[in-house]
Amino acid sequence: MPNSYTNSKLKIFSLNSNYHLAKEIADEVGVELGKSSVKRFSDGEIQINIEESIRGCDVFVIQSTCEPVNENLMELLIMVDALKRASAKTISIVMPYYGYARQDRKARAREPITAKLVANLLETAGADRVITLDLHAPQIQGFFDILIDHLMGVPILADYFEKRDFNRDDLVIVSPDHGGVTRARKLAERLKAPIAIIDKRRPRPNVAEVMNIVGNIDGKVAILIDDIIDTAGTITLAANALVENGAKEVYACCTHPVLSGPAIERIDNSMIKELVVTNSIPLGDEKKIGKIKQLSVAPLISEAIIRVYEQQSVSTLFD
Repeated sequence: MPNSYTNSKLKIFSLNSNYHLAKEIADEVGVELGKSSVKRFSDGEIQINIEESIRGCDVFVIQSTCEPVNENLMELLIMVDALKRASAKTISIVMPYYGYARQDRKARAREPITAKLVANLLETAGADRVITLDLHAPQIQGFFDILIDHLMGVPILADYFEKRDFNRDDLVIVSPDHGGVTRARKLAERLKAPIAIIDKRRPRPNVAEVMNIVGNIDGKVAILIDDIIDTAGTITLAANALVENGAKEVYACCTHPVLSGPAIERIDNSMIKELVVTNSIPLGDEKKIGKIKQLSVAPLISEAIIRVYEQQSVSTLFD
């Protein structure tokens, strides 16, 4: 792509959480990554220096608030404050993965709504816009009083599976729980396949128990879809249950590969033939196993950045 924005007021900065994705996005847009540094004082305090003028510029800061969540979030807040004090015209946060999104409501007494708190922090720091991908609950958009663009990972995942040599009559798209049915239906519509639902209950956080399978999966190639895979308990339990109930093969996909704790071991030992994820969260070398295929969200996010900068419609990217 030609560097059509080299001498423009469009600036893209990266913090520490996902530098390789940020570099890929900047290359797609056609700009160099902004010059900045993130250092630590001896007591762990974060110091950020912006090493070029951004006065009057439209600045995009790329940072997923993945592990270490609190470090990455604090880096982002300090960066936004630094940009504001350096007279940036607009500050847009590009957050491929929105940490704390699963704490989006009071499910029990005396619980915080941390997803709302994070939104408040970003606004207070001085952000003008947030561009994010596959929020755990779309209603989180309503926690913001600033502009928010909510992009979808399903088209990226669907394009990958469309290029595989599956017999379309054998495919079934499976939601691992009732909450993911809308997401499963979107993938099913693109692949022109029926859906099935796994009815499960979760006795406590990160522990799932499969109860029943709703839909025909006998002899089918099943594709499980979720937004986040964390400890992989739900998805591997679902995959094993599908095979036990007659599925021929099981694939799985998600947008955000958190993959914490025993996740990699569980996936490796499960009936999942392939797990397809995006690079909204970087994978360490210990997580790059043969079963995992990682797709890039850089083309989608770079297109969103260009459209925001040029004040064009972003809504076409929501689908």
